[in-house]
Amino acid sequence: MSDPLTCPEFLQNPYPFYDELRAAAPVQQVNTGSGGRSSYLVTGYAEAKAAFTEPGLSKNTDRFFAGRSSGRNLHPAVAHTMLATDPPEHTRLRRLVTKAFTTGAVTRLRPYIQHTVDRFLDVLPKNGEADLVAGLAIPLPVTVICQMLGVPEADRAQVRTWSNDLFAAGQPQRIDEASHAVAGYMADLIKAKRRVRDDSLLHGLIAVRDEGEQQLTEDELVSLAVLLLVAGHETTTNFIGNAVLALLQHPALLDRVRTDPGRMGSMLDELLRYDSPVGIATFRYSTRPITLGETEIPSGVPVLISPGAANRDPAQYRTPGCPDADRDARGHLAFGHGIHRCLGAPLALAETEIALRALLTRFPGLRLAVAAEELRWRRTRLMRGLESLPVFTR
Repeated sequence: MSDPLTCPEFLQNPYPFYDELRAAAPVQQVNTGSGGRSSYLVTGYAEAKAAFTEPGLSKNTDRFFAGRSSGRNLHPAVAHTMLATDPPEHTRLRRLVTKAFTTGAVTRLRPYIQHTVDRFLDVLPKNGEADLVAGLAIPLPVTVICQMLGVPEADRAQVRTWSNDLFAAGQPQRIDEASHAVAGYMADLIKAKRRVRDDSLLHGLIAVRDEGEQQLTEDELVSLAVLLLVAGHETTTNFIGNAVLALLQHPALLDRVRTDPGRMGSMLDELLRYDSPVGIATFRYSTRPITLGETEIPSGVPVLISPGAANRDPAQYRTPGCPDADRDARGHLAFGHGIHRCLGAPLALAETEIALRALLTRFPGLRLAVAAEELRWRRTRLMRGLESLPVFTR
């Protein structure tokens, strides 16, 4: 049996699949690869929230795959990031970068984010057709995280290509090649930063490695750099595209945002709930027998948690398939939950809020340039994001 989570219909619109699976059981075993490999998939909200904090679930991929041949050639800097660790290693690594993504730190970045948004909107046609993914959703978060890390402007388009390739569902060779390319690039950039000082986040991490108590190994330094680069824009790119599409498809929602700008903050939570930029969270496995909901999960098996499915659970949200401007969606799981909750959530929210406000103010006649069913979605089961978003700007 093929993997149902990589079939074209699922990648185009996963929600009917999620609904069917959840109705059968909010936690169940599904086929997730060739050779009969399977995983437990969590699609219920209560079960997903519990799974995110379940101590019997580990993210330590080194331990899980020890002695197993995967046939893959992922670069260690991609295969063994902070996301693939448990405490105390995870706690140590996360502490080193948390201060760069606090609410206060992001507030200080807002003028730069606004300037960057304005710069990209300046070149959109005032009365014509534009692709908001290529013109805004991709370059904005890429520019911001690259600026934070000190990635030269000339390299940023290539960095984005490698990052996109890392999420190519069903194309392991393409993923593996991209992992080596981006890891090699970041290793070279670290060498360059050692020769020329600057005030970038990356140089700060280098100082922790070289000048402090060596709280980082060289491999961990490269891995953190890769993770920040990739995770620092992928989610936001999808969030911006998905949010704009949801607003354009639901005129009442769009009118509310325009007439009541003060609701933007709460609206962002609802837009995240409605079409989560992360469909399925990164790998976990059971270290002992556990129970999620009414399902018994044996020790030593992969467990996939789906924020996209959980956020559409009718047991948690009334009419979950319809965005509601008055819904309190602060409990959504789009950024995860617990100690692995997305570190960059404040940055993603700030970038999307600033982008939406500016876009809707400058282009009051914004509308889709194609039928919604003609839109194509990225071929990845982890991320939920558009390949392009053609719009008329007037």
